[in-house]
Amino acid sequence: MPDQPDAVRYLLDDHGVATLTLDQPASRNALSDALLDALLARLTDARNDDRVRVVVLTSSHDRVFSAGGDLKAFASDVPLIEKYAGLDRFPRLYSAIGELGKPVICAANGDVLAGAFGLALACDLVIARRGVRFGCPEINLGVFPFMISALIYRSMDRMKANELMMLGEPVDADEALRLGFVNAVAEPEDFADTVQEWARKVAAKSPLLMRLGKDAIAATRDLPLPEALDSLRSRLALAFSTQDIKEGVAAFREKRDPVWSMR
Repeated sequence: MPDQPDAVRYLLDDHGVATLTLDQPASRNALSDALLDALLARLTDARNDDRVRVVVLTSSHDRVFSAGGDLKAFASDVPLIEKYAGLDRFPRLYSAIGELGKPVICAANGDVLAGAFGLALACDLVIARRGVRFGCPEINLGVFPFMISALIYRSMDRMKANELMMLGEPVDADEALRLGFVNAVAEPEDFADTVQEWARKVAAKSPLLMRLGKDAIAATRDLPLPEALDSLRSRLALAFSTQDIKEGVAAFREKRDPVWSMR
C-alpha cells in the first residue's frame, strides 16, 4: 500500500529531536496498514537523517495515543494469505525501532492499548501523562495479543504479563511506573515540558556512542551470557577507537560541555 505521510506528522527541531505524531484522531490512531506504512516511512527518514539524535513518538488525539490494531481489518473477508502477509508490518515496525541507531521515546499522552502497547514497549524510554492507561484488551474481543506478547514478556514479570493478557484489564500510568515499563509519569500540565527535557538530555549525548550502544543492546539482548559478554567486549574495543570517547573524557576532566565529532 502506498505511503500516506499525513497519517504521521514529522517535525525536527534545532536540538535534533524528531517528533513523529500519529495523526489519525478520527480512528483513535488505529494501527491500520496506512498508518503503519507511514510510521515505517517516517522512521526510515529519521534513521537516514544525520541531524536526528532522538525520536519522540506521540499522538494528536487528546485522550488516546492509539487504540491498537484496526478492528475492521480483523473482521474483514480478505483472504487469509493476504492477512498473514500484512501482519509483517508489526515485526518490521518493532525491528525498525530497535535497529534505528537512535533512541526512541514514547510520549504517551493518551491511552496506549493493544498493538500500540507493543509499540510503546519497543521504544527505549516511555514517558506517560498521569491518568493514561496501558493494556491489551484483545481477549475481551475474542482475540489474543499474539504479536505483542513477546515484548510484554521481555518488559515485566511473567505473572503480571499473564494477568494483563488474560484478564484484558489495563493499568494506569502510576502502576506502569511501579511495574517498570514506564520511566516517568508527569502531570498533564507538565507533560510536554517533561518530554522535551528528556529528549534534549538524550540528544545531547554522543550520537555515535549512542548508536553503538543501542546496536549492542539489540544484538545481545537474547544471547546467552558468555556469548553476550564476548560480543560486548569487541564492541567496547571499537568504542575505544572513537574520537568521541576521548572527547567525552576530556570534557569531563576539563569541566566543560563535550563537542561531539561523530568519529
